[in-house]
Amino acid sequence: MLAGLLETPRSVAASRMSGPGYWRRLLPVLGVLVCLTRAPSFVRPLWNPDEGYLAVQARILAGGGELYETVVDRKPPLVPWLYEAAFAVFGSGSLTSVRVLAIVAQLSTAVLLASLARRRWGDPAGRTAGVLYVLVSIGLNPEDAQAATFEVFILPCTTAAMWCADRRRWGAAGVAVACSFLTKQTGGVVLVPVLWMLWRQETARRGLLWLGVGVVAPVLGAALLTSPAGFLFWTVTGSGSYVSFTGSELHVLSRGLTNTGILAAACAGLIPPILRALRVARTGAAELWLWLGSSAVAVLVGFHFFGHYYLQLIPSVALLATAALQVLPRDRLMTAVLASACCCALFLAWGLLAPRPELGHAQRLAAALDHRTDPGDRVLVWGIHPETYWLANRTPASRYLTAGLLTNYSGGRDGPQVGEKYAVEGAWPVFRAELTAHPPALVVDDSRGKPYTPDRVRSLRRLLAEGYEEAGTVDGAVLYARTGPPD
Repeated sequence: MLAGLLETPRSVAASRMSGPGYWRRLLPVLGVLVCLTRAPSFVRPLWNPDEGYLAVQARILAGGGELYETVVDRKPPLVPWLYEAAFAVFGSGSLTSVRVLAIVAQLSTAVLLASLARRRWGDPAGRTAGVLYVLVSIGLNPEDAQAATFEVFILPCTTAAMWCADRRRWGAAGVAVACSFLTKQTGGVVLVPVLWMLWRQETARRGLLWLGVGVVAPVLGAALLTSPAGFLFWTVTGSGSYVSFTGSELHVLSRGLTNTGILAAACAGLIPPILRALRVARTGAAELWLWLGSSAVAVLVGFHFFGHYYLQLIPSVALLATAALQVLPRDRLMTAVLASACCCALFLAWGLLAPRPELGHAQRLAAALDHRTDPGDRVLVWGIHPETYWLANRTPASRYLTAGLLTNYSGGRDGPQVGEKYAVEGAWPVFRAELTAHPPALVVDDSRGKPYTPDRVRSLRRLLAEGYEEAGTVDGAVLYARTGPPD
């Protein structure tokens, strides 16, 4: 079946003879492949702390909370709103609904890539691009590739921006760029290849106006729907300490090299055709290379190199590989597909079989919270696993769902720039006021020897000394019960 779908074109004109049945044949194949590759996402309650953070945010928003006020994060609002909408329809006890939305996002990305490739190089190239993208799309650590988080939902937006620009629909391209940014700030880098495509058009001035309106209007609307000052601070100006290379340089460099190696292994079938085609012919178009380059910049921003950052590279790599295969001998195509399919099978097995020890820890901690507190109690989990709140169905005592926002540990920093003085600007006065107004019934120190342990955070150490006593441990996490009267 795949061999018939992936026959290499020899002329775009001849490939147009396939008629309206093209999408009727291709869509089911892509749909089955996407569902198969994302099957591991359903085997665990959650995959990483980002999913937990979004789930807690969505519950708070559904309960009348306000983004950037009642609950805060360094991200734009689109994905928290998406989680909130999914929970409103299907309930908040499971992430199944957002995992289904992630399947829709990946299928949409594959279809848009197929459409882009088909327009440039013909029908078979469209099939090639769609299939290769799906096979490589899970080529990272499963906690990065299978989680329904920001980068997965960036992909259809950035690809849609390129699709619209390819058809000179500049207003729609601007909206897609805005949606990319509103999903995660780094998604906005797709504006670079879009501007390049616009600059090459004769009507660039008029197109620039429509593109600008398309970009600005949704971003301005999102700011007005939340809090303009809060939106600006949390998405742009308030992340200076996070976007820094200082602290844990060897740690983050090792992470970057590891994740680069993992993705390179997943792309083992795509990289050789690109390199070989570069030696014999001009491959692809400048905008595709700009897309890849700007996506690489998005991976580098902040110098954290988390695996899920690398997802932004995959659509442009799939298109460039498709372009390369047009100028290479026909047998190269099946080699690329077979290699990608084999790598995909390995990553699929990894996702289905890999243990998740941190998930087990969070579940045991959540069970302790459920046992020691009542459903209406507020609790404070001092750690980097906000999913504990969601698993225990308990209300956070603070708008800051992780210790990272209060110590700069977020991003895996474990060097000198971790501590109270490196917190998000203005966070500690707000945090202390929240705990004074509504003292948590239980405080969980889940630092487990990390640099943000209460022994190194004076304000938290004072809080525990004045109103709490140790009440037990769970997997190294220390529980503190309130000694004063209830609220």
